[in-house]
Order: sequence, then C-alpha cells, then structure tokens
Amino acid sequence: MSNSSWANEGYLVAVDIRQDNQFIEALQKLSQSFGIGIIELNIQDVSQSKILSPAKFKENMDYSVVDELANKNPNFAQFLKTITDFDVDNPNRFKGEFDKILSADELNIHLKNKVL
Repeated sequence: MSNSSWANEGYLVAVDIRQDNQFIEALQKLSQSFGIGIIELNIQDVSQSKILSPAKFKENMDYSVVDELANKNPNFAQFLKTITDFDVDNPNRFKGEFDKILSADELNIHLKNKVL
C-alpha cells in the first residue's frame, strides 16, 4: 500500500478478503494510514462489489515517492513518461500502452474466462 501512497487516489482490489475481524481491522488501519481504498471485487457480479474502505483523495501528489519509485522501477518510469507525453488530441498514439476500458458486461466475461 505504501508504494501507492504517491497517487491522488488509489484502490487495492481483491477478490477474496478473509472475513476475520482482526484482519479487516488491520487492513482498514493500513488503508487509513496510506489513504489507499479497499474494494472487494465480486467476480460473479461486478456491480455487487463493495468498497470496504474509501480512498482519500489528495490534491497534491507526493513527488518524493514518485521520484524514488521511478528510480527503482523502469516500468513506473516509462508510465510517468507516457502520461507526461499524453496528448488528448491524439489518443491513438498511446493505445498500446494502456489497457482497454471494459464495459460491465465485458468485465464480467473477462473475469469468468480468466479468473474463475
């Protein structure tokens, strides 16, 4: 979670979260400490997924963490370059660098084919 604390808003998404009160409490404390939300994904019906802990939206990014991650992770450094160079007037230029946004139906099909 701490590596995601640089973002304006972020979520940890998990399919099967252990329903142990002590575990859930510890997970929520981590969520609150780092501002990262937690979503339990229902792979049978995505619309029934639950936000267990909302993310805290931050106006300003933590650039010291961004810099540290970029120095340690070449994929993250490339991601930063891509979003810096992104041009809304030419979205096709970067199609290969981003995942397709799936509709709810497409996501349900994907989950059934890949996860189940």
